[in-house]
Amino acid sequence: MPRRLRAIIAAPLLLAMAAAPAEARAPLMRDSPADALSTAESRTGDTAGTTPTTTTSSATTATAIVPGSVGRTSLRLEVRYTAALTLRWGYASISTAATLAVRNTSGGPIDRLELNTVAARLGRMRLRYVTVDGRAVTATVTGQTIVVPLGGILPDGASTRVRVGYTAFLRSGTSGSDWMFTKARGIVDLYRWLPWVSRVRRFERPNFGDPFVTPVSPRVEVTVTTDRPLRIATGGRRTHVSGLSQRFVAENVRDFNLTAAPDYRAATAWSGDTLVRVFYRPGAPASAMLSWAARALARMEALLGPYPYPTYTVAQSAGGHGMESPALTWIPSGVAASQLPFLVSHETAHQWFYALVGNDQASEPFADEAMADFLARYVTGTLRGSRCATDRLDRTIYAYSSGCYYEVIYIQGGNYLNAVRKRMGSSAFWRATRAYLAENRWSLGGTKRLLDELDEHTSLGLASTYALRFPRYY
Repeated sequence: MPRRLRAIIAAPLLLAMAAAPAEARAPLMRDSPADALSTAESRTGDTAGTTPTTTTSSATTATAIVPGSVGRTSLRLEVRYTAALTLRWGYASISTAATLAVRNTSGGPIDRLELNTVAARLGRMRLRYVTVDGRAVTATVTGQTIVVPLGGILPDGASTRVRVGYTAFLRSGTSGSDWMFTKARGIVDLYRWLPWVSRVRRFERPNFGDPFVTPVSPRVEVTVTTDRPLRIATGGRRTHVSGLSQRFVAENVRDFNLTAAPDYRAATAWSGDTLVRVFYRPGAPASAMLSWAARALARMEALLGPYPYPTYTVAQSAGGHGMESPALTWIPSGVAASQLPFLVSHETAHQWFYALVGNDQASEPFADEAMADFLARYVTGTLRGSRCATDRLDRTIYAYSSGCYYEVIYIQGGNYLNAVRKRMGSSAFWRATRAYLAENRWSLGGTKRLLDELDEHTSLGLASTYALRFPRYY
């Protein structure tokens, strides 16, 4: 158990938030069925089913954008996000006014941004405006992606300011992918509501895989305003409260997600120097959630190195599946107490393999899901055999069936990593894993980078054995 464990089950505290600015798997794990119940640039995108949006102009400002086009965007951008989110509990809808301060650090010119938000796919999103340095542009919505033309070329090293405003409506259930963007069972879930620099990825897939890839932002500031008192669970720290408005700030995150409920209660504990917080509704297994979150942090820090954030929040979500976010984990309503040790541990492992070191989750799910599943089963002693035939581990999420995605990427992938650990020896394996995390900190890693790092920390010649399961890379 972690040192200084002191849990406080707090009575409900209704926190305020106020009037908006004028402008504003089975059974429960995305990551699990029954028992747990190239990465930097994009030049082309699928334009099928696109929706053009013409926006109105606001006052223009000086711009570094020059005439021309290069047909190029990139993930290697430094972007700081500031957003005003209006959450209308009574109407199950939101309005978002987001400002992206973008600096091109990609090493070459770009002429567009590709912004990810599931509101475009799940929320009947209506764009209110899109501007670049105060000039209106015609954005195109492609599935879950808002493609923003910059109106010219942004040279390497130059900066621009992009503003996006939209309204959207929440789902009312948790089936399919609805749980990501819903108001159900007394809780609002908002996953990837904030338009974030990404690349075009198809949202529809035959399984519960994550169709996302996002780089780290050094700073995100979000002001949330509601039409009634709510408690809000985020991965950021609350810096200001005024009436029915709350402001949150987060650093070094790949997204900014939240849940909210009028009757959330709070439980806290310490794992080393990390404050662990659980937000839950009455009746949820809060003590078990808290205990396992603190325990998972302590065990994984011993293997991987320090947890990368000052706090770790675990929030009861409306339902669906468990889900990771930087400094935040969602545990769905209704999860059985017997499932909590593995479920909480798996999502906690994503704080290193996804939050600290990212990857293209749609293209290379092995890099985060296999490692997270292996870690969770390693620390909880729940490794098991796969229920599907042996398969390749290097495919995209779109290439695996619903019935075998988890059994192949998670179970077979985790068992593959465990077999490598046994061959290398635990000391060498965990040393290689820590090296991978250090070399790709706050960046994007990937399957080949992970496997190569393991190979470099042993004289066994592991790379010569990779081809059978990873022919895409070897």
